[in-house]
Amino acid sequence: MKDVNVPALVVFVLFFALVTVMGFLASRWRRADDSAHLDEWGLGGRSFGTWVTWFLLGGDLYTAYTFVAVPAAVYATGAAGFFAVPYTIIAYPLVFLFLPRLWSVSRVHGYVTPADFVRGRYGSRPLSLVVALTGILATMPYIALQLVGIQAVLDVLGVGGGENANWFVKDLPLFIAFGVLAAYTYSSGLRAPALIAFVKDALVYIVIIVAVIYIPIRLGGYGHIFSAAADHFKQTKAGSLTVPDNKQWTYATLGLGSAMALFMYPHSVTGVLASKSRNTVRRNMAIMPAYSLMLGLLALLGFMAIAAGVGSGVKGYNSQLSVPQLFANVFPDWFTGVAFAAIGIGALVPAAIMSIAAANLFTRNVYKDWLKPAATPADETRVAKLVSLLVKVGALVFVLGMDKQAAINLQLLGGLWILQTFVAIVGGLFTRWFHHWALFAGWAAGMVYGTWKAYGIASPATKHFGGNADKIPGIGEIGYIGLTAFALNLIVAVALTLVLRAVKAPDGPDETKPSDYSAEAGDDELENAPEPVAAH
Repeated sequence: MKDVNVPALVVFVLFFALVTVMGFLASRWRRADDSAHLDEWGLGGRSFGTWVTWFLLGGDLYTAYTFVAVPAAVYATGAAGFFAVPYTIIAYPLVFLFLPRLWSVSRVHGYVTPADFVRGRYGSRPLSLVVALTGILATMPYIALQLVGIQAVLDVLGVGGGENANWFVKDLPLFIAFGVLAAYTYSSGLRAPALIAFVKDALVYIVIIVAVIYIPIRLGGYGHIFSAAADHFKQTKAGSLTVPDNKQWTYATLGLGSAMALFMYPHSVTGVLASKSRNTVRRNMAIMPAYSLMLGLLALLGFMAIAAGVGSGVKGYNSQLSVPQLFANVFPDWFTGVAFAAIGIGALVPAAIMSIAAANLFTRNVYKDWLKPAATPADETRVAKLVSLLVKVGALVFVLGMDKQAAINLQLLGGLWILQTFVAIVGGLFTRWFHHWALFAGWAAGMVYGTWKAYGIASPATKHFGGNADKIPGIGEIGYIGLTAFALNLIVAVALTLVLRAVKAPDGPDETKPSDYSAEAGDDELENAPEPVAAH
């Protein structure tokens, strides 16, 4: 059995207990007149202002896996791991153009999910269904990776009985964390992660600011850190301090594709639709880049782990443990507990939002649209709560039953999948020109091509789905498969739309009108809008 870091464990448990209490108390925060409504449970009553939305989106997008995986990628590959920094810088100006429009039309018509908008805009239940299923499919491995982040922390803390313990004892701490997450999400809905996000983000900022000042002092300064990293990569040939010429297309296309996919994820849209006004969304897209600065500092921890000798001489060392182990080696025990609490709570917040977003998609776009059209708001809320539990159980089984590398590979595949919804969602916010069957065909082409190409990529750890880059047809450079699949998706959608328009194929009814896309809270369009249930 591993030695347990008792002081760090005590601090970790205290913070965990604090956010657990906050999670249950959140059900009383801004309590609604009608809590049996999906708007209340799944979107927090659409009432969050600028600061609550900022913390919620930060807690949603910058997860425990981000905390662990970004510096782990830098630790393993060097500069290539920094791709997450430019992609978040690109993402916010990009989504500033269309998220306010999505918020407005969703508020007018009571849309809870992006698939709701697709159904209303194109009058197509099949297209709405595939957008919803893609969102659920892409979200599941993302939730699983939050549990992987908690496992990494628990492993370094030394709890869980060690590798030789039986499976139940070994994973008991993870079961407890899962049970707490499931309970307060079921009880409080989106209000729970919104409230806990204040604690999570505060801890993350504190830990990173302390780390980028304190750790370099302990290690002899940034000059020594970069020198040690350069020597390490020179010896191992595993990476470099700059992106090699033959990987620059991969770096650029992965950054652009990831930026386009970021706000296609249903949990990202959920945080946006929970905002109380269009201007709240716009303000948040202007101030969210503050998190990109934090992400850049976070990535430097990978170089610090190399300089500190973390994993040195250990064959097959798991790079996902590099940052938790760095904290355990360098920080005083009590502050190690604070850092681990930041990672652990950083898993609970996005996991809760992701499970809620997946539940919203299933409830609105599978259960109500296809199984029970006469479902009442109370029925929707009840089903969403149950599905949120099932989603988390599925993620837990996934983590416990599969190799961690498989979870990482599927999360990368999830980014490829969710990017294929971009044309239908973003295109629909600006034009009604696309035909819904052409969009369906484009989605199918992108999904099949991207999945097929990813399946054929091997790595030292796996025969299939071992990477996300391959040769770009017609260009010959190695680039992100997801962006190539997106280009194919768009080409098919445009070409088939031209054909379907030429033969005058019937189109579905559009329940939106131009003024819906610029409506603000309190406008006549909102005051006279139908109840969300009527949007179906």
